[in-house]
Amino acid sequence: QVKLVESGGGSVQAGGSLRLSCTASAYSYSTYCMAWFRQAPGKEREWVGLISRGDIRSVTDSVKGRFTITQDNAKKILYLQMNSLKPEDTAMYYCAATEQTCPYCNSGGCYGDYWGQGTQVNVSS
Repeated sequence: QVKLVESGGGSVQAGGSLRLSCTASAYSYSTYCMAWFRQAPGKEREWVGLISRGDIRSVTDSVKGRFTITQDNAKKILYLQMNSLKPEDTAMYYCAATEQTCPYCNSGGCYGDYWGQGTQVNVSS
């Protein structure tokens, strides 16, 4: 019932910036929690950050101080602003939404009720 579409990926030099967007067909923090994930070649998918229904924002330690999650409720868009990009940030980036507990990862994988198709981010040295 919720369709998510990511955009904004591309190739940049280390130290550059990108802003990823996730457009949702249905988007309300009274119902949904939104999150970003990424998966690098040869690695498991990992949680990047989220915005909860109460507008609580959190990102993983490896991107703190560089990545920021924001939203535009009127336009139903979730953003991931990525600054000071590093080659280690190279990955396919996905957004996800849940109707209950926020999307998360454990040893069994990453979980969300709805997923976008992903957008590729490549960061060169």
